Amino acid sequence: MLYSEKVMDHFKNPRNVGIIEDADGVGEVGNAKCGDIMKIYLKIENDIITDVKFNTFGCGSAIASSSMATELIMGKPLSQALELTNKAVAEALDGLPAHKLHCSVLAEEAIKSAIKDYYDKNGIEYDKELFREVSCEHCH
Repeated sequence: MLYSEKVMDHFKNPRNVGIIEDADGVGEVGNAKCGDIMKIYLKIENDIITDVKFNTFGCGSAIASSSMATELIMGKPLSQALELTNKAVAEALDGLPAHKLHCSVLAEEAIKSAIKDYYDKNGIEYDKELFREVSCEHCH
């Protein structure tokens, strides 16, 4: 299966790559089996994501998924960022090959992990259900 132009674009020219040194929330997720590791950094002001950066070690789909996911949550309230699903990431990329869908799952998990980190650091109450692991049938 060929990759969509959007996947190729976000792979070749990923948005928001880097590190935020004084990030308000950092999420790192990885899957040793498929070798992809994703780290997301968030700056948050008044419950809004004002900046987001990522570092991803992995395949083109993982990089494209991270890039697109950061684009989708930039400037959004945390509640909206938490609603971002791997399906939405894959759709925004005009689809991913079935065996690469786990990459969009990782992007969703990394964002949730970074928001959870922010909540934990600031003692903010949250619904634990929002942060249960997304199962990824392609990795198991």
